[in-house]
This record gives sequence, C-alpha cells and structure tokens, in this order.
Amino acid sequence: MDAAPVDEHDPMAALRRALARPAPPSTDFDLNPEVKLPPGRKLRPAAVLVAVQPGRRDGRPEVILTKRSSRLAHHPGQVAFPGGKPEPCDDGLAETALREAQEEVGLDPASVEILGALPVHETVTGFTVAPFLARVHGRLDPVPEAGEVDEVFTVPLAHLVDPTRYHVERRRWLGQWRRYYTVTWGPYYIWGATARILRALAEQMRS
Repeated sequence: MDAAPVDEHDPMAALRRALARPAPPSTDFDLNPEVKLPPGRKLRPAAVLVAVQPGRRDGRPEVILTKRSSRLAHHPGQVAFPGGKPEPCDDGLAETALREAQEEVGLDPASVEILGALPVHETVTGFTVAPFLARVHGRLDPVPEAGEVDEVFTVPLAHLVDPTRYHVERRRWLGQWRRYYTVTWGPYYIWGATARILRALAEQMRS
C-alpha cells in the first residue's frame, strides 16, 4: 500500500478529509481475536492530543510525542501522546487533552486548533481513550513536565500515516501472547495504544 499523500499547499487538508470518513473504534485486542471482551465491562475515560505542527526545516507537518519518565509506576519509558484522565475542571474530553498537553509539554491551548475526534481506543489497562487531532499554530517550545516526561520529540506526519511503516510484534502479557502494532523513528520505538491510534489514522487517510 502506498504512503498517504500529504497536500504540501495545505498539509491539514488530508487530515480534515480523513476525519470526515467514518471509522470504527479500536482496541489493544484488535490483533488478538481469541480474546473475548466481557460485555458490560466498565472502562475509565481518558483523552490524548494528537498534535500536528509545522516542521522546523521545511514546514511539513510533524506529530508531537513524549517519552514517559522511566521513574513512573505505569508505562515507564514508553512513547505516548500528551494526555491523561479528566479532572472536574475540564469541560469535556477535548479540554482534558488540551490541559494535559499544557501540563506535560508546555503546549499553550491558545495555539491549538482542535480539528476533530479520532475513533476511541480501548486499552488493556481498562481505559477508553478519546484521541483529538489538533493543529498547532506555530511551533512548540517544549517544557517537559518534571517527573512525568523525560523527552518531547516529533515524527514527520508522512512517516506515521504510511501503513508500510508499521509491523506486528508480540510479547507475553499475563501469561498469554499479545500481538500489537509498532512503528519506529530513529531511536524511538512506538507501540501499544499509541501505535494503534496512529495506525488507525493511517487507515482513515487511505480509505
């Protein structure tokens, strides 16, 4: 399958078209059909920001990602979008994603335009994650949240919406083999829910 085209005159045009296409929700179990999820299970809400900004050198869009602190109890050292659980002060999950992005990487909400919501994603840890695709006007001057984020980095959007960049790997989890998507960029290994959400975006752009 060819890489998804990105309109050089309006890099956001392809993203807006993708958002207009219906797409199913995803889960961490998509590649594990033998797992039967119980009906009526209770999931906790969360939200992440899939923030796209112009590239430093050529202006071509790139996605902001974080490397979580290696000192965290949950998912230490993993690559993730800025995001987290809602707080009572949030007026909806989009605001949760914006607040968390400001706290984790120093992204000013005033510089962010929410383009729309991507399909929700269910994680093995019992969350239903709402990803919000957003355009950053200007470039982020990252301020990683101490104790939470070790590094803030970017990956070209064209790389992440190319389905051929993704591979399926597996590992043992709770005594069973679990298969999942991965995508790499330089030294960064992106997998799990983050890779699955990005893979779903790639699918929407190619449909």
